[in-house]
Amino acid sequence: MRKVILNRPGKLNTLNYQMVMELFKNLTIYERDPSVNLVMVKGNGKAFCAGGDIIAVLKLITEGHWSFALKFYEKQLRLDHMIATYKKPMVSIVNGIIMGGGVAISIFSKFQIVTENTLFAMPEAAIGLFPDVGASYFLSRLSGYFGEYIGLTGIRLDGADIVACGLATHFVHSKDVNLLENAIEELSRLSQTIDISMLNETINIYAQKPCLKQSSPLIRLEMINRCFSNDTVEKILDFLVNLSTKNCDKWIIDTINSMKSASPTSLKLFLRSIREGRTQKLDQCLVREYNAIAHLCAQSFVNDFLQGSRAMLVDKDKKPKWKYSMLEEVKEEIVKQHFEEMMGDEEFKPLLLDTSRTSNLDRSSSSCTKILPSRH
Repeated sequence: MRKVILNRPGKLNTLNYQMVMELFKNLTIYERDPSVNLVMVKGNGKAFCAGGDIIAVLKLITEGHWSFALKFYEKQLRLDHMIATYKKPMVSIVNGIIMGGGVAISIFSKFQIVTENTLFAMPEAAIGLFPDVGASYFLSRLSGYFGEYIGLTGIRLDGADIVACGLATHFVHSKDVNLLENAIEELSRLSQTIDISMLNETINIYAQKPCLKQSSPLIRLEMINRCFSNDTVEKILDFLVNLSTKNCDKWIIDTINSMKSASPTSLKLFLRSIREGRTQKLDQCLVREYNAIAHLCAQSFVNDFLQGSRAMLVDKDKKPKWKYSMLEEVKEEIVKQHFEEMMGDEEFKPLLLDTSRTSNLDRSSSSCTKILPSRH
């Protein structure tokens, strides 16, 4: 077994260019090495990975090097595709914060193990981005419209929520994580090749079935489906506002406030992205998301990424000046153009993925617990 440890604890293991390249290089070596039969990924400190290093990306864009910033995203999405098509079993242990780009490293592993310390979120719309790294694929395959809810609100989920909705395979108490790691390592030593069912059985020795908290959004899944099944962001928000006049549930008010504080353009980009993702393969989703990220980095239509990052991460005044302050101002044509390639710009390089690699995302043959369940 080989362990890959994200080791930037002071920055919550946020991914920078060097880390992405090191991950790609080492995972390639382990995949080709016949003596390696299993890879484990974990984070050092209180975070698994809090996403990409937005501050570094923002610096490049403000200095006029948006194509350098895009290069980081290109490498990151290629890494995500590699993990999703990895030829050997991968186990991710998420015993802490996991957000944005960090989610893809875990969700595309064969097994995703979370604990009571796990805190999950995809809050990109709050900084003028939108959930990418394949989110339009894996969030669109959650039950009902819970994926829309996650991406449009940036809601924080705990370990119990993540397992229950299908974004992780197992819940293990943090006190048992070291025992689990040792057991998996012992299994890999005893076997030249890893039998997935045996690996699952080993994990299940330590796995628990956690109880959802009363505050869990999954308790309100029926209401979430009613709200977030609407076909536009405007209709979703109107539904919530009307609901708030009849129901004083704090959850409704928090949901409305989260959406109203996010970039209207980002909200519309994500809703279109996840709706298209339901009928597309992962590689198609990654390419589509990459095109939109390119336009946001180049500020082709809006400067919301710079505004949101400045307001939330740099100045921290939490007062971004979105180009379009109202949802109605974000026309469908602008949203559509974000997902098209930047034709005629020499600095834009399209995302090229190795489509000969076979995806591991159809896991119905494994004996794991819930993984990316179909909508119903």
